[in-house]
Amino acid sequence: MAATDFKDYYAILGVSKTASPDEIKKSFRKLARQYHPDLNPNNKSAEARFKEVNEAYEVLSDPDKRKKYDQFGQYWKQADGFSPGAAPDFGGFDFSQYGSFNDFINELLGRVGSTPAGGRRTYTYRTNPGGAGFGGFGDTGFDPAGGINLDIESVVTLTFAEAFRGAQKRFNVGGEVIDVRIPAGAKPGTRVRVKGKGQINPYNQQRGDLYLKVELQAHPFFQFDGENLICELPIAPDEAVLGASVEVPTPDGMVTMHVPAGIRSGQTLRLRGKGWPHPKGGRGDQLVRVGIVPPKDLSAIEKEYYEKIRSSRSFDPRSHLRSVPL
Repeated sequence: MAATDFKDYYAILGVSKTASPDEIKKSFRKLARQYHPDLNPNNKSAEARFKEVNEAYEVLSDPDKRKKYDQFGQYWKQADGFSPGAAPDFGGFDFSQYGSFNDFINELLGRVGSTPAGGRRTYTYRTNPGGAGFGGFGDTGFDPAGGINLDIESVVTLTFAEAFRGAQKRFNVGGEVIDVRIPAGAKPGTRVRVKGKGQINPYNQQRGDLYLKVELQAHPFFQFDGENLICELPIAPDEAVLGASVEVPTPDGMVTMHVPAGIRSGQTLRLRGKGWPHPKGGRGDQLVRVGIVPPKDLSAIEKEYYEKIRSSRSFDPRSHLRSVPL
């Protein structure tokens, strides 16, 4: 198979290289329905796409096939049946000079090789500097230009409380159980590096790093606004008109905040230093967006007073609309 014929099965299914079997199955079912010939009669493009989706799922749904595909990429089929001295069909290329399929891959990926007098081929790996990149041929990160990337990237999902205070998490990396401390102040997209816990180079035993990408579970009150936290605070009409001291939740607990008289719905107040921890120390701010909430059920006396206010009110919030032109 020529390099230009390589099919990225992960891209075809629209999933990442770390996708779980359930994620792969879910994406396959969605695409299979979308491109099924019964729903796309006489549509050659949809028919071809349907075949690609089935081909991708056949490989990625099978643990053994997926493992070979991740390791050898476009040559995964040939890797399964390679034997020393054989000459399988790779577009007419002579493979009899290689003792194993790994020998061929080593030379293909630019690992510097030498053949001592004993006839055994040896290689020097060129790892990507800084552990950059997670592309190439699956988790092994084969990169013809830069050698082999031994780093692993995984996702860790935290609650807001765990991310705010820091948390200890346990992971199974290739059968090895490790405990990792997630530092306080992790945010969505934060990457935590665990040195020396990536994949092992079988030839020189060098090991890459593990990168944990942080995701946060949704919170019912707090959200991120850049470096700050933001929340919505409901207040009553009288608090908006007269001003008030109100209690506001923060990551540290409840605090008292002054709401100025005459505040409008949608205005934002700032609680300095009550937001998210910064990696190098200090805290961001918490932004409090005010929403004026009218009462739904009024007592008799409340209704009486609201009617008195309406009958004696001098303020017209729509006075400026009388001069709006067409």
